Amino acid sequence: MLDKTTRINYLFDFYQALLTPKQRNYMEMYYLEDYSLGEISELSEVSRQAVYDNIKRTEQMLESYEKKLHLYDKFQSRIVLLDKIEHDLEKSAPTTDVISMLNQLKEID
Repeated sequence: MLDKTTRINYLFDFYQALLTPKQRNYMEMYYLEDYSLGEISELSEVSRQAVYDNIKRTEQMLESYEKKLHLYDKFQSRIVLLDKIEHDLEKSAPTTDVISMLNQLKEID
């Protein structure tokens, strides 16, 4: 469950601009603020089932965006490569320029 939550949070970070305000609001409350479906339904004045359906549909949309755009996959690949570069640099005596560039790359994401 934690892996799914982490994945959805990353997908939400990458693709939230493609969602409607209502979808963003429900996803923020459910995944980021840890509201229950019941709490969201009370605040939104809709049924619990409507909130559940909206969240599930939005999750599917996020997964669909990822299948097409691969932003999360590319992000993970960059992280792995940066870690390998950092590990290899620890074995040698990198210049301050190389260390600075590596740190800049890490900050981009």
